[in-house]
Amino acid sequence: MSKLKVLIVDDEYLALNLLSGFVKQISDLELVDSIKNPLEALQVLGAKRIDILFLDIQMPALSGVNLLKSLKNPPVVIFTTAYSDYALEAFDLNAVDYLLKPFSFERFLQAVNKAKELCYTEDIRVAEHTGLEKSEFITVKAEGKIIKIFTKDILYIEGMKEYIRFRCKNDNHMVFERMKNIEKLLSSNFIRVHKSFIIAKDKVTASHGNQLEIGTYKIPISRDKKEDVISAVFGD
Repeated sequence: MSKLKVLIVDDEYLALNLLSGFVKQISDLELVDSIKNPLEALQVLGAKRIDILFLDIQMPALSGVNLLKSLKNPPVVIFTTAYSDYALEAFDLNAVDYLLKPFSFERFLQAVNKAKELCYTEDIRVAEHTGLEKSEFITVKAEGKIIKIFTKDILYIEGMKEYIRFRCKNDNHMVFERMKNIEKLLSSNFIRVHKSFIIAKDKVTASHGNQLEIGTYKIPISRDKKEDVISAVFGD
């Protein structure tokens, strides 16, 4: 298994040196670069494969938040900052963790382990060698074991910060993963109806106001998606 490529972006030399030293202590991480200028970081991100991005929030010229928003396909991001005020926004942007300076090696390692779980695609993959269509099931690592989730059994999928929950006909599964990664594995029967919810269209039983009903479950619909969602689920 190849090493995970790491980029550090921080406008403070002390933070760059600390993080660089920490990264070099992890055998399956490779430090690609440590950069003070966020505009230079954009060039690196556009030219090289980066798996994990350590990103300071408050920087001149371009904030870490705006840098992340500008990326179409961002790597796994760990925010680093001296200010706690940005934690909620960081997680809204799907950052895997938020390191508040000064942080210890142990806290750094905790964040890295979360990032590694997302990066190693063996944990979540479509079964491509079974002779089945890709959309028939998803293999996930959850509850300490490998679980096969058949898409025909999924009622909806809920994003819960760095975890997602599969709500199925007969059981539920909590998985450490990003919604957008799971969304790529699903068939056209599934639709994103809200920032935190993907539903199976054929499981919807009713619509009321800004909610869909799947049996006894009430699923919110984003206002800007409502017209398209209703059309997709119930037809024109």
